[in-house]
Amino acid sequence: MLPENFASLTPEQKLEARLADWVSTEGKPFATPEAADRYRARAQRYADVIRCRVPDRVPTTAFTGDLQQHLTGTSLSEYFYDYPKAAAATIEFFTRFPQLEYYPASNFEPGPVYDILKYQLYRWPGNQLKAHQGFQFVEGEYMGADEYDALIANPDGWLLRHYLPRVMPGLSGLSGIPVLLGTSELPFVPFFFAGMAAPAVTEALQTLLEASRLTMEYMGQIGQTIGYAVFGQGMPMTLGGFSKAPFDFLGDTLRGTRSVMMDLFRRPKKVLAACEALTPLAVKMAVDAAASAGVPFAFIPLHKGADGFMSDADFAKFYWPSLEATIRGIVAEGVVPAMFVEGGYNSRLARIAEASLPRGTTAWTFDQTNMAEAKKFFGPWAAIGGNVPASLFQTGTPASMRDYVQQLMATCKSGGGYFMAPGAVLDHSQEANFAAWLDASLEFGAY
Repeated sequence: MLPENFASLTPEQKLEARLADWVSTEGKPFATPEAADRYRARAQRYADVIRCRVPDRVPTTAFTGDLQQHLTGTSLSEYFYDYPKAAAATIEFFTRFPQLEYYPASNFEPGPVYDILKYQLYRWPGNQLKAHQGFQFVEGEYMGADEYDALIANPDGWLLRHYLPRVMPGLSGLSGIPVLLGTSELPFVPFFFAGMAAPAVTEALQTLLEASRLTMEYMGQIGQTIGYAVFGQGMPMTLGGFSKAPFDFLGDTLRGTRSVMMDLFRRPKKVLAACEALTPLAVKMAVDAAASAGVPFAFIPLHKGADGFMSDADFAKFYWPSLEATIRGIVAEGVVPAMFVEGGYNSRLARIAEASLPRGTTAWTFDQTNMAEAKKFFGPWAAIGGNVPASLFQTGTPASMRDYVQQLMATCKSGGGYFMAPGAVLDHSQEANFAAWLDASLEFGAY
C-alpha cells in the first residue's frame, strides 16, 4: 500500500514508495512461500536495475507477442476469441520455459470487445483476417487538417465526440453528447440529460456498457494466467500501463504518417501546439494505468522518432520536446516510463542525454541502436536493454544466440543498470533459440 501522504511526496519519494509496494509480498496471495521468495528477489533485482544499481545478476525480460501461440500450436484467432484455450496455452508456455522470470506480455486480446465497437483502426484474426494471421494496423487520416484548432482547444472533448465515433462506429452516438458545462447549475441539468436521452447517445452508452462487461469477462480469463505466473510461480509483471509520444499519437492514428509529415511543412505551428496539448493526456494515461495495476512501469513505444524517419533538426523541434515533457510528467508521479525504442536511435542518443533526465527513473529497450553507444550516453543515468535481433531468434542457432548474448553482456552489464531483452516484440522464434537465449542470459548475467 502507498503511504497516506503520497500526494505530498517528492517525485523521488513517490518512485521509492511505488517500487517498494511493487516489490513487497505482504498481503499478496502467493501460492507458496517459495513463490513469494522468488517474486521478491526478482522484483528487487529489476528495481535495482531501474535505479541504476548493480544487482546480483542481469534480469531477463521479453514481450512475446504471437510467440506463445506459435509454440503451443494455438491459432491467433483463439487468442482473440477462445479465452479458456488461450489461458491454458499461456500457462503451457510458462511451464515449457521455466527459465522465465518476469511475466511476458503477449497478444491475448478481447476480440468480442473490438467486434461490438466495430473497431476500424485494426484488423484481427477471427474477424477480418484468417485464424493464423497476425493483427494489422489500418492507417488513415482520422483527423482532418482543418480540425487542429478543435483538437488543441479541447483534446478530450474532440477525441470523445469526433475521433472515437470514427474509429469505433459502434459508439457513433457519442458525437451527440452535450457539453458538460450543462451540469454546472441546477436549472441546466434537465437540459443536459435531455440531450443525453437522444436515441443515438443512449445506444452508444448501452454499447459502452456491453463493451465494459465483455472487457471484464476477458480480464477474468487473463487474470488466470497472471495469477498462475505472478502468485504461483513468482514472476513479477513489468508492464503497468501504456502511453505514447505525443507526436506519435498525432502521427500514428490521428493524422496518419503521410499527412503528419506534410504538416511539418504546411502547418508546423499547429503540429507543435497539438503535441503540447496532448502531453498532459499522455502523462495521465500512463500514470493512471500504472497506479491502477500497482505496477509502476509505463510502456511507451517510440515510432516516428527513429533515425532516418525525420531529420535530427525535426526530431529536436517536433518529436523530442513533447516526449521529454511526457517523460518528466510521468516521472514526477513516481512512475517509470519504459521506452521501447523501435528502429535505430544512434543519431538521437547525445541529444536525449543532454536533457539530463533524473537518474534512475527511466528504462530504454533498444531495437537497432549501437549498444556500446547507448551504454556510453545512457548508462550513467538510465536503465537500458534490448538489441537481441528478432531475426536471430527465428533464423539463428542456439550457438549463435549464446555468442550474441555473451558479447552483449560484456558490452553492457558493467556498472549495473542493464537488463537483457530482445530488440523487438517476439512474434516468431525457434523454440531451441528462445531457450538458448534464456539459458545464456542466466549463464553470463551474474555479477
